[in-house]
Amino acid sequence: MVVTFGTPFSFGVFLVHFEPEYGISAVALSTVFAVQLFAFYAGAGLVGVLATRYPARRLLVACVIAIGALAPAAVVVDRYAGLLAVFAALGVALGTVYVVLAAVVPRWFRERRGLATGVFFSGIGVSLLVMPPIWQLAFVRLGVDRGLLAVLVATALLCLPAAVLCRRPPWADRPSTGSNTASWLVELATGREFRLQFLGVGLALGWYSLLAAYAVELFAARGLGEAAAAAAFGAVGGVSVLSRLASGAVADRAGPRRPFLAALGCVVVGSLLLAIPSLATTALAVVCFGVGFGGVAALYIPLVLRSYAPERGVAVVGVFNVAFGAFALGLPPVGRALIAATGSYLGAVALTGLAALAAFVCIARTS
Repeated sequence: MVVTFGTPFSFGVFLVHFEPEYGISAVALSTVFAVQLFAFYAGAGLVGVLATRYPARRLLVACVIAIGALAPAAVVVDRYAGLLAVFAALGVALGTVYVVLAAVVPRWFRERRGLATGVFFSGIGVSLLVMPPIWQLAFVRLGVDRGLLAVLVATALLCLPAAVLCRRPPWADRPSTGSNTASWLVELATGREFRLQFLGVGLALGWYSLLAAYAVELFAARGLGEAAAAAAFGAVGGVSVLSRLASGAVADRAGPRRPFLAALGCVVVGSLLLAIPSLATTALAVVCFGVGFGGVAALYIPLVLRSYAPERGVAVVGVFNVAFGAFALGLPPVGRALIAATGSYLGAVALTGLAALAAFVCIARTS
């Protein structure tokens, strides 16, 4: 999990180094990484829905091979279309690793699953903490080409043990064969509860996709150096490690819904603090974002899985990943366009808070 989320959410670092390297504008590059996020969530989500009949180990091995093959491809391409294709494929591979592990690993824990899920998902928080500075260091020390090659090869090697070891617990229900997947999806989409969950959960992580599109530049504009700005954005993920653990423990006693809503409230507060142009309020905003992101990321799977049949676990996680992908595709380019049009980060910050507030309203209206 440490090498899954961190790379697609490091695109603020990629923007800084790719713009002068390839001569492509920041707005155009933001679409490359928005597509990568869409592929990470939605593309991998569709794989999760359509590939429920295949063993988890087989899917993960295929992802490791794909990441290894994409490492040299990322070095070769130097055009917009090539970058778009490579990073979209990388998003699908990394996202599939996440979807399969997220659906399989928590099922090994029949008791205190919330706490166990929080511990497991703390790997995502570590990923968001360490990967932006790692990419920054790789690009500075090795250059863009060799930095891409080194980090992606390391990613494939680190995913390999998970691919070898991951399997469903022997007492778990067998996955659906997928023969009636289409009718199940149609039935799902007609339910009011699902539609609210789809919008609410999608927006609950969509705000983070938007934040990733401008946070590093915003922190740098407030006086931090490039490395410090990347580390400050990574600190959101670092804080989220603790909040994932705490949220899982609270959810075991109180259920996932109320702590999930509380986490979204922290995001709204963080957006208000970030709108104030000072380093002190920016630091407080990072803490609020970390607490909110950790709670949302740790609890959305327990929140939605309780509403659906257990044998559809991978498919359900995949469906909600499509929601994440939709907002990850749309929100970052809108945020970048607001920044370009106004010359200010305020509109993007406001949009971040509004996304979290809308998610709160949608989830609050579910049962």
